[in-house]
Amino acid sequence: MNKFLLMAVAAICSLPTMAQKADSLVFTTVLENPVTSIKNQNNSGTCWSYSALAFLESEVLKKDPSKTDIDLCESFLVSKTYTDRADRNVRTHGDASFSQGGSFYDAIFCMERYGFIPEGIMPYPITPYGDSLFNFTNFFPPMEAYIKAIATSNAKKINPIWKKDVQGMLDNYFGQCPTEFEYKGKKYTPQSFVKDYLQLDPNDYVSLTSYTHHPFYSQFVLEIQDNWRWATSYNLPLDEFMRVMEESVKNGWTFAWGADVSEDGFSRRTGKNKCVATVPDTKATAGVGSDQSRWTGEKAGAKIAQADAAGEKVITQEMRQEGYDNWTTTDDHGMQIYGIAKDQNGKEYFMMKNSWGEYGPYKGFWYVSKPYVAYKTMNIVINKNAIPKDIRKKLGI
Repeated sequence: MNKFLLMAVAAICSLPTMAQKADSLVFTTVLENPVTSIKNQNNSGTCWSYSALAFLESEVLKKDPSKTDIDLCESFLVSKTYTDRADRNVRTHGDASFSQGGSFYDAIFCMERYGFIPEGIMPYPITPYGDSLFNFTNFFPPMEAYIKAIATSNAKKINPIWKKDVQGMLDNYFGQCPTEFEYKGKKYTPQSFVKDYLQLDPNDYVSLTSYTHHPFYSQFVLEIQDNWRWATSYNLPLDEFMRVMEESVKNGWTFAWGADVSEDGFSRRTGKNKCVATVPDTKATAGVGSDQSRWTGEKAGAKIAQADAAGEKVITQEMRQEGYDNWTTTDDHGMQIYGIAKDQNGKEYFMMKNSWGEYGPYKGFWYVSKPYVAYKTMNIVINKNAIPKDIRKKLGI
């Protein structure tokens, strides 16, 4: 009798622990496409550089799986981009913003115009400040102030020497961008490295988004400050936008993912499900067929499936647009989507590679729910060959 009593007590005592475990998400990989190692942008606003190059490194691996050590240089891309951005800022008298941020298109533009170099050719970064990782605390504010002074000057004529001053600031921190270098026993220019070693074609890459203030299946300039090159994105309805992302990953592709990460559901510091992004459903009426959907004008096909949104809000096209229009969806962060996983309940998530070092329980990787992606994605950059043929036809690409 005492034996059975002890077993019963033990079972009761274990219930809270079992409940706690059941409440924590446990992920199983469904599929994952090759990615390179986790990097750390550290104290800099250069996520756009890290994520775009991570995506392009996976593009190299897709073409040639033997190039597992491919590591492209962020310093080269950032230095070239800031030079161009300073010029645009001055030419527009400060109206085109100058900041640490950028867009995925900056990497595509750099690849086409200037090329790329591998990591290790330039110092990473150069060491006057004693940095082992990017730290723009001392370097960036003086340069930003100098460019602002030139751009907003009342002078009737600007001495072009300012460009050399800015380039000197960049060179002092990142080192000079090489015009020629040796890699694995062969000499390259940055342009020939792209063409001959990486074998990447800038024309293969397009930006996609999904908003209703421009016609679907057209291109428009996404109205965000860091899109300072005024690059265009193809506009898709939400259901087709999600289909591109899901099918591309399932067919062996990755993509660069730009999104708002300021939401409470993007769990980075606290809670049992750290490094998971969701859109918690705090209203029992949320979802398809509810009063809420009637008031918001929800349309068939303009939402993600309820099964994908179990325990979360069902995201509609109207919700996406409202978030963009009222600034609750903002252009925060660039990342890479590379795989799909399931939790213990069978619900699917995208697998995301971040650039915050080996942070969190998954050592730099995250799990992002489909509702979060549907709601908070600003745009993606993807290989046009990864887009389903019927959607490509609608876009004319």
